[in-house]
Amino acid sequence: MRIGELAETTGATARALRYYEEQGLLHPERTSSGQRVYPADAVEQVKWIRLMLANGLPSRAIVKLRRCESVDEVTPEQQSVLREEYARVEAEFLAAAATKARFEEMLDFIDGTRTD
Repeated sequence: MRIGELAETTGATARALRYYEEQGLLHPERTSSGQRVYPADAVEQVKWIRLMLANGLPSRAIVKLRRCESVDEVTPEQQSVLREEYARVEAEFLAAAATKARFEEMLDFIDGTRTD
């Protein structure tokens, strides 16, 4: 699949796909004329990359985790990155949950359903 088709299928821009390639996140083949050709699994790769970026993972962490293809191949460095990023996402989740709970209290008060 060509870059335009991958962009359309995934919602990423062609510019973003070229950036992912520069960062080592995607590895397209090249035609004899130099055009990028992506394998069929590139759609899932791009969706995963976009999800990780949307959740605050830096591309340098994503590139390390991308190579995790089986449990037997996970390196100590990948385990470390995974644990660090898990802890960061968990802390953000807990902070968001606390904020949500506070908003619920405020809405209950505003709506008159709170009886304090």
